[in-house]
Amino acid sequence: MGQSKPHSGTFVPEDILARLNETGRRLIDTDWHVPRLYDGLIADVTIVRANFSRYVIDANRPPDGAVLYPGQNGTELVPTRTFDGAPIWHSPPTPNEIADRLTTYHGAYHNALMAEITRVKEIHGIAILYDCHSIRSEIPFLFDNRLPDLNIGTFNGTTCARELTDAVTSVCSDNPHFSFVVNGRFKGGWTTRHYGRPHEGVHAIQMELAQRTYLAAEIPPFEYSESRAAPLRTLLRDILAAVGETAAYNLIPETRN
Repeated sequence: MGQSKPHSGTFVPEDILARLNETGRRLIDTDWHVPRLYDGLIADVTIVRANFSRYVIDANRPPDGAVLYPGQNGTELVPTRTFDGAPIWHSPPTPNEIADRLTTYHGAYHNALMAEITRVKEIHGIAILYDCHSIRSEIPFLFDNRLPDLNIGTFNGTTCARELTDAVTSVCSDNPHFSFVVNGRFKGGWTTRHYGRPHEGVHAIQMELAQRTYLAAEIPPFEYSESRAAPLRTLLRDILAAVGETAAYNLIPETRN
């Protein structure tokens, strides 16, 4: 199994940082502390993590800039505004600068991710990509009301085997302390949609967590809360274990078991 973490980075090169306005420099749309949240939950997992901020370039957007959710508010390949709709740049990047970031950051991240998917698939006959995300619980610009605690995305069941979705939802259903939804507002970003090809042995599932489940508060400085995170980590560990067991017993070719 592999975990991808495209939005937890906060690195912004100095030349890019100088062009962000005060709002942009706060990096408020980061997937705060996601690596810490998942750290040590399961053994022998491949992790591909972007260290750069999504404001540099969004590694979970199509390289051609196509819209993921037509008709709904969202952000671009290189965001021009926050999730609240506020501008983030003194001077937005030019098309040439975006092209350079595609190679330097976006392309490098996905080259690493593809290499690991290929490596794992060669060993096991299949690869499971679990795409790790988090977001503030209430963002009126993007969605109505509060998000469920766990938002599971498989692009309407097309990016992974049904057995994997069932395994995740079964674990969530057995835990009364956290709400969840499958293919609600977040059905899976470009990473999930691009790599999730069950018929080719690559299964992808996105997990978007509401940040109220593990942060002390969803405002700067976005501090991690050990007490809030502890029960969520237990649930996530159970989810990952269920995904691994389901893959091992139901999806891996018999010749490799």
